[in-house]
Amino acid sequence: MQENGNIRYAAGRLTFFMAAVVMVLSAAASANTCIAVKISQSIVSHSLSAVDVDESALSRDEAVETAQRLSKRAIAKLRKERAAEWKAKNIRIGEHSMMFEYRTFGPEPKEGRSLYISMHGGGGAPARVNDQQWFNQIVLYKTPPGSLYVAPRAPTDAWDLWHKSHIDEFFQRIIEDAITLYKVNPNRVYIMGYSAGGDGVYQLAPRMADRWAAAAMMAGHPNEASPLGLRNIGFTLWCGENDGAYKRNKIAAEWGQKLADLKKADPEGYQHEVHIQKGMGHWMNQTDAAAIDWMDKFTRNPLPEKIVWKQDDVTHDRFYWLGVPEGTAQVGAEVVAERAGQVITISKADKADSLIIRFNDDMCNMDKPVKVVYHGKTVFEGKVSRTVKSIQQSLDQRIDPESVFYGQIQVDLKKN
Repeated sequence: MQENGNIRYAAGRLTFFMAAVVMVLSAAASANTCIAVKISQSIVSHSLSAVDVDESALSRDEAVETAQRLSKRAIAKLRKERAAEWKAKNIRIGEHSMMFEYRTFGPEPKEGRSLYISMHGGGGAPARVNDQQWFNQIVLYKTPPGSLYVAPRAPTDAWDLWHKSHIDEFFQRIIEDAITLYKVNPNRVYIMGYSAGGDGVYQLAPRMADRWAAAAMMAGHPNEASPLGLRNIGFTLWCGENDGAYKRNKIAAEWGQKLADLKKADPEGYQHEVHIQKGMGHWMNQTDAAAIDWMDKFTRNPLPEKIVWKQDDVTHDRFYWLGVPEGTAQVGAEVVAERAGQVITISKADKADSLIIRFNDDMCNMDKPVKVVYHGKTVFEGKVSRTVKSIQQSLDQRIDPESVFYGQIQVDLKKN
């Protein structure tokens, strides 16, 4: 494969070092000479993901080519690394493991499969009870042709089994595995769940909204969750009229009103549908399966023009094209930002002193200056360079070929 200018530049910076290596090894045996060649190739290859990777500006065409090449390389690498855990149907991260079962429906579409993650009920019960709930969830729903249906078994048996902090990382992992191993379209990923699984949807749909196209909550309870982050996905809510335990029915109706109020104030966002099933209790006789066809109409927009980011008690450093410096995310922080042409307007930044804003050429013309405005004041104005480092950092954060950024800036809001 032909090297681009940035790789040649990175290799050039190693010339002096490699010359010294050659001098030292010039009298070595041919076997040692071969070892020296392997070392040099390793260094050049690794330079793309090193901290000091070349930061010279790329053209638009170079950035597109680099993003495509590095995405393919990352996917190929993950395909080798993750094949075993998918074959075992068991993912282990730290001290927890998540078993799962999956089913495919129909042939793989040209644009890639859709992915449905389906969470079982139970929680706060013996393992055998939650196991039975999981077995039920595996066969409970049938998703559309061209889809991959994944039913994970929660790693714990706690009452909040689907909204503990480790769940986010496991689901990021499932999405990446599905993209690399089953050619899932990252813009067609959906989440759903029943009972305790519905609790999880209430929590995970808004806090991981930048990964979903749509979400379906069945017979759950939101606890302290906020619907604000749902602005750019479809959200459907199903609950039995007589499902009075934990006031699920009453709270479901309240959430329906909250979503209606949010959509009235922001007509371009908060697409939703609420069903309070008359005469039904906690079990809705699978009438809620209609939620699947409703979700299937939605495709994720990875670069929405407006973002409402509300941090939950499990915080994240990245949300669509926004981010915060590592370790600074605060529970309850709220950011509202919009993009229009070359201008980013931040209208709210509660408990967020500094923001990272990421760019690619689908958002704006990166050959021209961009402006960031906060409280009516310009806090940044200038060009944002496309760099190999930014592209690699974007892929290091997550394997999402539809959400790769070419450049970024950090703006300090505390002073403004």
